[in-house]
Amino acid sequence: QVQLVESGGELVQAGGSLRLSCVASGLTFSAYTMGWFRQAPGKEREFVACISRFPGGTYDTDTTDSVKGRFTIDRDNAKNTLYLQMNSLKPEDTAVYYCAASKSFTSKVGEYIYWGQGTQVTVSS
Repeated sequence: QVQLVESGGELVQAGGSLRLSCVASGLTFSAYTMGWFRQAPGKEREFVACISRFPGGTYDTDTTDSVKGRFTIDRDNAKNTLYLQMNSLKPEDTAVYYCAASKSFTSKVGEYIYWGQGTQVTVSS
């Protein structure tokens, strides 16, 4: 059974930093593109960042414009863990953050097969 378990979300002041983690089990982690998404109250789930599989070369990453230069996605295949380093946080970053796994390198929600339960990030002004 596939499980993705996020952690690291908490209340933080604007300008602060957080690092989210997502530990995967029940799947061949290195075979999947991994992504971070977020959903604020009353809004649709949106793409944040994704990182490709590792076919012997360097990882490809994609990041949504609103977090470029502030958020960094990374993965450790030896630990089956996905990370999201979030710096210079803003109140508009407040949301539940989800990790997800896809067979494609994509930003589309519908192409992700497995999802975690989410972790709450709240940024106060």
